[in-house]
Amino acid sequence: MERQACDKQMRQTDELFGDLPEPAAKVPTDARAAQPAATLGRARVVMPNREQVELRPMDLESLLPAGHRARLVWAWVEAQDLSAMYAAIKVREGGVGRSAIAPEILFALWLYATLEGVGSARELSRLVMVHDAYRWISGGVQVNYHALSDFRVEHDKALDEMLSTSLAALMAAGAVKLERVAQDGMRVRANAGAASFRRRGTLEECLKQARERVDALKDQVQADPGEANRRAQAARERAQRDMEQRVKKALERLPEIEQTKRRNGGKAEEARASTTDADASVMKMADGGFRPAVNAQFGTDCESQVIVGVDVVSAGSDMAQLEPMVQQVSERCAQAPKQWLVDGGYPAHEQLDAVAGKTEVYAPVPEPRAKKDDQGKPIEPADKYAPKSDDSQAVKDWRERMKQPEAQQIYRDRAATAECVNAQARNRGLTRMPVRGLAKMRCVALLYALAHNLMRTVALAPHLLGLTQGASEIQASTV
Repeated sequence: MERQACDKQMRQTDELFGDLPEPAAKVPTDARAAQPAATLGRARVVMPNREQVELRPMDLESLLPAGHRARLVWAWVEAQDLSAMYAAIKVREGGVGRSAIAPEILFALWLYATLEGVGSARELSRLVMVHDAYRWISGGVQVNYHALSDFRVEHDKALDEMLSTSLAALMAAGAVKLERVAQDGMRVRANAGAASFRRRGTLEECLKQARERVDALKDQVQADPGEANRRAQAARERAQRDMEQRVKKALERLPEIEQTKRRNGGKAEEARASTTDADASVMKMADGGFRPAVNAQFGTDCESQVIVGVDVVSAGSDMAQLEPMVQQVSERCAQAPKQWLVDGGYPAHEQLDAVAGKTEVYAPVPEPRAKKDDQGKPIEPADKYAPKSDDSQAVKDWRERMKQPEAQQIYRDRAATAECVNAQARNRGLTRMPVRGLAKMRCVALLYALAHNLMRTVALAPHLLGLTQGASEIQASTV
């Protein structure tokens, strides 16, 4: 019976799979290796399928490891007083309107973006959607580039006050002693075109044309019954009004540029001002070319390399920037540093007189100009360190001070401090200002200073951020 059942099962199997080809005979391994590749058939592999939808459960907290730079930025932001930023929010409990984005999110995003060399609000808005670190900071909150762009330039006073309070914390912790400060300026490309500079006659004509266009567009808006056309006309009117304001600012700044031209031996009628950004000036850049730029000034503590002073000016020369920075640092830190290091572009005699009694200035004494006698023979120059008849006491003290070998040794700290900070700022994207106007550009410079000081806080005083790791371990984890 069992044999008959087995035969019946085999017949059924033959009926089901009779159309299938006979299996190939097994080829020994050594024989298969000897056969040509063409006779073995196509290789069987698994190819990627990128259209396959996958659902992966994941929380934002698990995206970043402990000690990630974004976590350090958030820890620092949480420790700051953001009451001034909250006071600017118009939406209140019980009122109408959409809830505002928390200032902590916007501030942390800009600080982290500054450390990563991102200066565009549009690019930052894109990274919030695709980059894990920015997604973690935003915490699922949708952030558009308008909100980011507005936030960056709206809190000048709050950012300045934050720099002061963070410096006070570092000084209280002993990380910043403010014994020696180095100051230097860096020329940053302005957000203005080289072709936007006009002379006085052209500016006056542009202002006249802009006013005529604004008046004409106002009449068109009032006469046009169509709502869509009215909106388009109103937009054009706003653009022309904006152009009118920019031309007026250019005309207001023109006397300053004319005075600079006269002082440098040029002709006042050749002075030009930009109709794009009146605060921009044509400056000689590091590569030898001339482009619209601004002068970003940083004062840095030499021992800790913490930025203690920030400013942005239109003047390409550093000659008048010493006293304002000393005054700013003295007010910000409630004390003036004992020694102030600057390069040869700063020590104008009136500047040395202005800071006398506040700090000791260390700057190179310029070489005296070569002179010739009546017969055309060169006269041996006088000792540059010897006081002159018209020198004030502050200038005499400066000459005598720089004559000492100890002063020349101290002056070497300037390049190691100021040039290093400037290089780090450029590596983080401070090569072109993304905004226009000195007030807005100063906000950008303050963000760079705060981001720089944040990383110095991690290295010098991690306990201020509630961190228990050593400085070397934290720096290694943030790379």
